[in-house]
Amino acid sequence: MTSGRLVPDAAPDTVPDAVVIGAGPNGLVAANLLADAGWSVEVLEAQDEPGGAVRSDRGVHPDYVSDVFSAFYPLAAASPILSRLDLHEEGLHWSHAPSVLAHPLSDGRCAVLERHRTSTASGLEKFAPGDALAWDHLCDIWDRIGADIVDALFTPFPPIRSTARLAARLRAAGGLRLARMMVLPVRRLAEEEFRGEGGRLLLAGNALHADLAPEAAGSGGFGWLMSMLGQAQGFPVPVGGAGALTDALVRRLQRRGGVVRCGERVVEVTVRSGRAVAVRTAAGETVPVNRAVLADVAVPALYGELVAPQHLPSQLLDDMRRFQWDWATFKVDWALSGPVPWTAGEPAAGAGTVHLADGMDELTRFSAQLSMREVPDRPFLLFGQMTTADASRSPAGTESAWAYTHVPHHARGDAGDDGITGTWDAREQEAFADRMEEQVERFAPGFRSLVRARRILAPTTLEAMDANLRRGAINSGTTAMHQQLFFRPVPGTGRPETPVEGLYLASAGAHPGGGVHGAPGANAARAALRSSRPLRRALSRAQSALAGRGARAVSGPEGLPRTG
Repeated sequence: MTSGRLVPDAAPDTVPDAVVIGAGPNGLVAANLLADAGWSVEVLEAQDEPGGAVRSDRGVHPDYVSDVFSAFYPLAAASPILSRLDLHEEGLHWSHAPSVLAHPLSDGRCAVLERHRTSTASGLEKFAPGDALAWDHLCDIWDRIGADIVDALFTPFPPIRSTARLAARLRAAGGLRLARMMVLPVRRLAEEEFRGEGGRLLLAGNALHADLAPEAAGSGGFGWLMSMLGQAQGFPVPVGGAGALTDALVRRLQRRGGVVRCGERVVEVTVRSGRAVAVRTAAGETVPVNRAVLADVAVPALYGELVAPQHLPSQLLDDMRRFQWDWATFKVDWALSGPVPWTAGEPAAGAGTVHLADGMDELTRFSAQLSMREVPDRPFLLFGQMTTADASRSPAGTESAWAYTHVPHHARGDAGDDGITGTWDAREQEAFADRMEEQVERFAPGFRSLVRARRILAPTTLEAMDANLRRGAINSGTTAMHQQLFFRPVPGTGRPETPVEGLYLASAGAHPGGGVHGAPGANAARAALRSSRPLRRALSRAQSALAGRGARAVSGPEGLPRTG
């Protein structure tokens, strides 16, 4: 696990080619790609350790490794970007639970997503005759177009080549019908495809990995995508904890001369003549930059905070007032003295991830309460069994577990009986953590008797630990269709370039959005490599132009010494 300040031996007056703001996975991927291209790179991270939302610790119990934020990584497994970094050479290894995902019901039945389609299909057939064929039909669609969808996800927008290939395959496979499937609400898609609850719940539960309610347009396509990725790639975990992925990215960067400085919060991107020329830290240090600044930060923090409003178009600032966060998140980590006593038995016990809601209607009820800004009374839980997925996480016969759910950003009522207001003081945190445990108890009676220790991470706690997780919003903005593709982060963008020359958006606020896959960071790095030029030459030309008009010349990097 990574901790502490990482300050290599580097000349303090060296001007880096690039400064990356934020040492989350996207920032570290961007820094690695720039270093591969021969650039000197300095990464500045506000927290005392790198990783952003990819960190692990022993903060719940000294014998248990807990993933503090994210835990399972199907998108990382599918990402060609991470694959090309060869992180296994830096000691990263992946592990899988016996089953990918389970959705038990209170009557003991359980839908299970396996890594083999025939196993998944045969399990769904037990819910209703014909549902195995229905699952095979969805898998056949994935076999035809899945590779092109993944390629489109991990390339800059617009993904021209992958889109052309995808369009050709869609024409040959009934394109309009498949397009309709992708924009359907998951409730409608599930009802069209499956007679029984099992297949319906696999799709709907996976859609709710984002902030997509069962009735939301596009939730069907997202639920199908996550289900197919889970079946094809599994939901793997880094052996030893999520921090092992961060460790590998940092080691790789440092071997290529990159610098990671923790405990250095950037408070300003300095802009001169329309170009990013430096960053300033909270400690008062100015770090000049020769080529580019890449920002692995939340979009609202970049536009109008790090970059002063006068450097941004008024239309962008107006669009930012319409920016929508995804739901807030509440998480609990547990050290359990034994395996979870699921009523469903082995089908649930063997899954790394377990979805907890008693049917589609309960998912809709949960989402409706969030829409009405009520704290849910029966929260839908994503439950992680980490020792099941990686035996190194806790002593034999025990379980390192967690669950998270969503709550309103600004609650105006409690659908339960605890009078939770959303201030998330100590009383409210304990009350809602108890409510989550009660939800687990519905499907695993006796669960609470196994709890040796627990840690509560309320929305405000998550934000304090990672400023990008604004009140626990884990996807850097809603996954809804109105803020995706060329609408992400605001209409007409969809790419890492910003209105400021030499400044690139490298966070999940950019296309393709949330998840640990490195695409926003890689897209930003490629854009910087493609379009940037040494700042000294650029400013020299600007000086000449200004001098020709009788204007006062601007300062180059020599006018921006590193100061502390």
